[in-house]
Amino acid sequence: MEDLLTTLTSFPFTIMGIVNVTPDSFSDGGNYLAPGAAVAHGCMLAEQGALILDIGGESTRPGSLEVDTAVELSRVIPVIQKLRKQTTALISIDTRKALVAQAALDAGASIVNDVSAGSFDPGMAPLVAKRNVPLILMHSRGTPQTMQTNPTYVNVCEEVMQELLERVAALCAAGVNPSKIILDVGLGFAKRFEDNIALIQGLKQFTELPHLVLLGASRKSFIGHLTGREASDRVSGSLAALAAGYSRGVRLFRVHDVKETFDFLSVYSVIA
Repeated sequence: MEDLLTTLTSFPFTIMGIVNVTPDSFSDGGNYLAPGAAVAHGCMLAEQGALILDIGGESTRPGSLEVDTAVELSRVIPVIQKLRKQTTALISIDTRKALVAQAALDAGASIVNDVSAGSFDPGMAPLVAKRNVPLILMHSRGTPQTMQTNPTYVNVCEEVMQELLERVAALCAAGVNPSKIILDVGLGFAKRFEDNIALIQGLKQFTELPHLVLLGASRKSFIGHLTGREASDRVSGSLAALAAGYSRGVRLFRVHDVKETFDFLSVYSVIA
């Protein structure tokens, strides 16, 4: 585990496959709510090229409400336990709650993906510090229920950068290993259409920081805005956003469509 991020950065690219064990996620809510379906989907994504499987039991789409801890645990822990036995892929737990993260790590996860950048639960920082695991800090403002209520930026890249680095400083002060921190600019989270575009165009500023950067553009609403496609039909648009990220130094991508992403990056990483 000590060299996990070093291992990830040794690859031309790393794909994180999304496994939403939820009834209401924006793109595939309900498809994998049953543990058996979620495990089968995770195994398929690993076979298609996902080195990491990101397991989430609470939708954080715009307008979504907080899920009770017990419910979230009941959704994700059986899936993580079974995936740990059936695949060699790394497992990430997508949660804002320290209790869920702790149980997931105990069950076989090795990465924590926190859409609140560690601000939702004061127990997250000490947990990650103690376990010394990679922590993904995603930028957002407010809560999923409120984040799309008139988000406003003067210079979105500068403000997102400042706010992420403030979270990095706070977490490091709480004992989190700075070398284990991964940054995510949070496309679609408290962002307007123009903010998402500006952040993708400005990703080079973030990849020059001493932290691995994750890009989560897959099937996001800004792609629908540009193409008119529904969420399940945004593969091509997602790959275009991914190419823009790769050209600006991003090497870690959180996606729904692993097979298409793997094929695209296998070619693009060689010829770009």
